[in-house]
Amino acid sequence: MIFSEVINEAYDPREYPALSLLADYWISLRPFEGVKVLAATPIFRNTLVQYQALLAGGADLYVGYASGKNGAAMPCDRKIVSLIQESGIPVVTDEDIRNGKVADDFDLILDCAGQFSFCHPKKGFVELTRSGVQFFEKSEHPVYVADSGIVKRIETVLGTGDGYFRALEKLGYSCFEGKNLVVIGSGKVGCGIALQGVRRGMNACTITNTGNENSSTDFSHVLRNNDVRIVSYLDDVSVTAAVSKADFLVTATGVKNALTWAAISALMANSRVVAANMGVEDEFGEMVAKGRVLNAKAPLNFMLDEPTHLKYIDASLALHAALGKRLLCDFADADGNVPFKGPQDPPEELEQKLLMTTIQNGAIGAEICDMMR
Repeated sequence: MIFSEVINEAYDPREYPALSLLADYWISLRPFEGVKVLAATPIFRNTLVQYQALLAGGADLYVGYASGKNGAAMPCDRKIVSLIQESGIPVVTDEDIRNGKVADDFDLILDCAGQFSFCHPKKGFVELTRSGVQFFEKSEHPVYVADSGIVKRIETVLGTGDGYFRALEKLGYSCFEGKNLVVIGSGKVGCGIALQGVRRGMNACTITNTGNENSSTDFSHVLRNNDVRIVSYLDDVSVTAAVSKADFLVTATGVKNALTWAAISALMANSRVVAANMGVEDEFGEMVAKGRVLNAKAPLNFMLDEPTHLKYIDASLALHAALGKRLLCDFADADGNVPFKGPQDPPEELEQKLLMTTIQNGAIGAEICDMMR
């Protein structure tokens, strides 16, 4: 099977039980036979496993990424881009479609951060991230959101926090014990980073919207249970104090220009703080120079060959692809009516199936069970 040599050399099968399950099902069922699929998952080595599952299902596969000419560029591994092209799979950018170089005639788009939200797929979209939902709020197409359920927590709470610290270590930062960590944002990603910091002996603090604690995307209760201090982003005095004392500061809100003036001022005054962004958008804003933030404000873990370890992202990538198959099945009734318009949560039974497969057959079952307690 295509990419098997690279995948087998890099990964143990227990690192991708969910995608392996789909590939085993789909190789005989061929649910994507004759279906033109654009997969816009960030292009790194671990993404090859998702492509392999889609190809096993018969997909006429295209791989896409944002060029940066119409917004933020999507980071990617150029070596993997070349490997995909050498394998005969077309790689396209958003600009290729906008200027007519590539036809906007896809049946299904597996998007990430709304890179291809301007397109008109015949069946609909599946969006991978919470930050991309804003681009589909008024969409006339069906849009499943993989980030809306429990599966994505494996990647964001466990995997993204791990990726943040692996990137710091690659840059030479290794002494975390007793250091002050400030995380701006208390959603899945922010929570995961803060908890990883606590495990490394850091004094962790999150700056967040404390009035949003009943939201399904807020994890303030988890943070408090793990001795993470919480500061309201509207409390300028407390924000200034926290950022002024920080040794490490990381943004994880998913919102462009998320920093308040108090946070920016304190950051500029604190020359020792190591600042990083973990969101797709520039969360620091134009007042903070690129050179002041690691990786020029791009998501810090994207500087790694493996931004998120496959064992943490397997279930998310599987859900991303499986929702595409679900969309094909649900697409229209006998009268041609679409099942829904705009963003929709994943079906619970599909998530549960992938979750149980990951817990029972994967390498991180115990970590997931701890996270869910």
